[in-house]
Amino acid sequence: MFELVRKWLGGHADSRRQGQRSPARSWGPAWLRGRYDAATTTDDNRRHWAAADGLSANSANNPEVRRILRNRARHEVSNNPYAKGIILTLANDSISTGPRLQILTADAEANRRLEIEFHHWARAVSLAARLRTLEMARITDGEGFAILTSNPRLSTPIQLDFTLVEADQVTTPDLTYAKPQSVDGIVFDRHGNPTEYHVLKSHPGDRYGSLGLDYDRVPAESLIHYFRAERPGQARGIPDVTPALPLFAQLRRFTLAVIAAAETVAEIGTGVIYTDAPADEKGVDAAPYDQIELERRMFTVLPDGWKMGQMHAEQPVTTYKEFKREILNEVARCFNMPFNVAACNSSDYNYASGRLDHQVYWKSLRVAQSHLERVVLDRLLIAWLDEAVLIKGFLPTGLGPISQWPHRWFWDGVDHIDPLKEANAQGVRLTNHTTTLADEYARRGQDWETQLRQRAKELALMAELGLTPESLALTPSPDATPLEEQNAEASQAA
Repeated sequence: MFELVRKWLGGHADSRRQGQRSPARSWGPAWLRGRYDAATTTDDNRRHWAAADGLSANSANNPEVRRILRNRARHEVSNNPYAKGIILTLANDSISTGPRLQILTADAEANRRLEIEFHHWARAVSLAARLRTLEMARITDGEGFAILTSNPRLSTPIQLDFTLVEADQVTTPDLTYAKPQSVDGIVFDRHGNPTEYHVLKSHPGDRYGSLGLDYDRVPAESLIHYFRAERPGQARGIPDVTPALPLFAQLRRFTLAVIAAAETVAEIGTGVIYTDAPADEKGVDAAPYDQIELERRMFTVLPDGWKMGQMHAEQPVTTYKEFKREILNEVARCFNMPFNVAACNSSDYNYASGRLDHQVYWKSLRVAQSHLERVVLDRLLIAWLDEAVLIKGFLPTGLGPISQWPHRWFWDGVDHIDPLKEANAQGVRLTNHTTTLADEYARRGQDWETQLRQRAKELALMAELGLTPESLALTPSPDATPLEEQNAEASQAA
């Protein structure tokens, strides 16, 4: 086989030397001459691809690059209202009021007791607020860190707590990270699992921060590293807002330029004085670019042959609104966020357009929530149960190993724009047995068992008071038109 290939390549080379092509092997030269236009460097695209490199993920995201990106992202988010609003919206929509735990063992009463205890602990440590901060850190800084600690001042039996740490503080200030299987701030074993993290005892940006090599070696079991890996082998995160930073800068520059132009032409007396007369017939000794002070709110008389030209407002041009919209739309794309959410403006949307754009957005949020569950919440739950084991009588018995206890996390649901239409669709699904009460309640971020127990209490109280669900039901008007149809009719009328 190898001999045939060698002879073919040799024959092809002889044919090229003779300036001939073997008809029996016509496919060979075409295969050798094949190429990609994007891989071709020309005078037109040379500068565009000048920064392209072949660095690995960890080399490209070296400590200095991450530091610059973090600082610029923080500055933009702190000073750009759109950037701040987008980050806050992402964190609020992802975390909302916080996750709720549901234990799914065979003992329903034990499940409810554990869920209540975990809920009390979550409120004691402000879990939802800290998760929102952690999510904002991941988006702005590229990664967030949480160190598991113990807090004896908590009011719950479980004293587990966690401290959030900024990415600046997780670093190796000496040359330890240069060793094999080490990345700045993280040491890995030969299987690629992190074994320890290096955390500075004080933030390098603190006024009285330590400038030495003083850091703690935190075991990987005691630290949660929350980031999104975009390349194989990536060990440290970069800000999600990175691709949008130049666009945010352009947006602010353009807005400031428009305001500056408007302010300039709004000033009374801002303009030029000129004449069409030849130089020897000007009649007034005036040098080019001389400045003349004029009082505001007054008329003046110019020499014979001279004219005054007022500067005209060229900004905002008619494309100002479209420019901002396109920039924001491009910015929001790297967050999988629709324009109307990024701009907090749905004035140009109808029902169908808004619903379609939001489907992609909410799918992206569900992916982010799933990642948060695996990386952060499951780790917290394991640590919480590990400490609960040490408290006599706290955990129920006879449920098997804790590692095999099934569980799930509930998040706040999304309110439907047309509740009546959604309720009808929900009834059809339940009637056709294409869904379950558990799934329907999960869409709203609720535990179906808890809701049914609450409903049973309400029905019992209503029976005691002589009330019936039928007497309280409201019959919709036969003239009621679903919101979607209203929007469709409005669009046709427009």
